[in-house]
Amino acid sequence: MKRTTLTYAGIGAAGVLLVGLLINSSVGQGDTTVANLAEKTHVHGMAVDPQDPSRLLLATHHGFHIVSPNGTVKQVSDTSDDFMGFTPHPSDPSTLYASGHPVGGGNTGVIVSRDGGKTWAQLSPGVGGPVDFHSMDASMADPNVMYGSHRGIQVSRDGGETWEIAGPGPGGLIDLAASAKDPDTVYAATESGLQISMDEGQTWQSTKVTGQPVSLVEVTEDGRIFAFEVGTGLKLGQEGSPAWESLSNDFGDSILLHLAADPSNADRLYAVTQKSEVLASQDGGRTWQRFGSGNPPEEG
Repeated sequence: MKRTTLTYAGIGAAGVLLVGLLINSSVGQGDTTVANLAEKTHVHGMAVDPQDPSRLLLATHHGFHIVSPNGTVKQVSDTSDDFMGFTPHPSDPSTLYASGHPVGGGNTGVIVSRDGGKTWAQLSPGVGGPVDFHSMDASMADPNVMYGSHRGIQVSRDGGETWEIAGPGPGGLIDLAASAKDPDTVYAATESGLQISMDEGQTWQSTKVTGQPVSLVEVTEDGRIFAFEVGTGLKLGQEGSPAWESLSNDFGDSILLHLAADPSNADRLYAVTQKSEVLASQDGGRTWQRFGSGNPPEEG
C-alpha cells in the first residue's frame, strides 16, 4: 500500500492515500472478477504477466492473483499473505519479487517466487528487517540492482540477497521506479511531486512534475516515464528529456496507484485506482476503459 498524508477530494489524512483500499472484507474461496475486485480485496501492485502478456498479475492484500483475458481473477499463491512492493524480475520471466506481511502478522522481508507466484520464500530480511517494502523495483539497466523503501531507501546490488541503506529518501515518499537506462538512477513519486536520484538514492532533486502529489511512477523498458499527478492526471516523460506530455485527466475522482506496460505492445497499458478498479488503455494512456469481461487485451 502506498502511504501518504495527502488530503484530496475528501480523502482524510490518516497516513493513507488509498481510502478505497480500506476494505474489511476478505477474499472468499473461488474466483472473482475484475469488476468485483474491490468487494473482495485491494491491490498493492500489478504487472503484465511476462510469461503470458494476455494476463495480468495482481499483488493484493489477500494473496497473489492472476487476471485472465475475460476478467476472471484467480488466486494462485498458496497463502493469502499481504503482498506489497511487488515487481517482476526485469529479464527472467519466471522470477517475481515482493515484500509485505504474513497472514499471522509481522513482515515478510524481501520474498521471491520462481514458479509464477504459487510459492514464495524469503530472499533477504533487508536492513533492520524483516523489512516491509511498500515500494520496490528492480533495475532494467542491471537486474542485480534493486531499490526498496523501508526506514530510508535501501539498495541491493546482488539481486536482492543483501541490502544497504543508501539514504533517508525524499519526504512524503509514495512510490519508486528504477531507471531503464542507468542502474544508479531511481525515481520517487512523493507528496510534493516527482523526484529523481542519480546516485542510487543518496540525494534527490525535483523534476518538472512538481507541486502536486504524484501517486505513482513507472518506467518502461524503452525509457518512457509515467507519473500520475493528483488533480492534473497522467503525465508522460522520456528518460534523458526534460519535456513532459499530459496524456489524460479523464479519471473523475479516481487516483491511479499502479501502472503496468505490456512489453509486447507499447500502446497497451493497465492501471489500478484507489477504488481497486482495473483500467486498460490501447493508445499509450490517452484513453482508458474498465478492464473486464468483454474487454480482453487485443492480440499483440
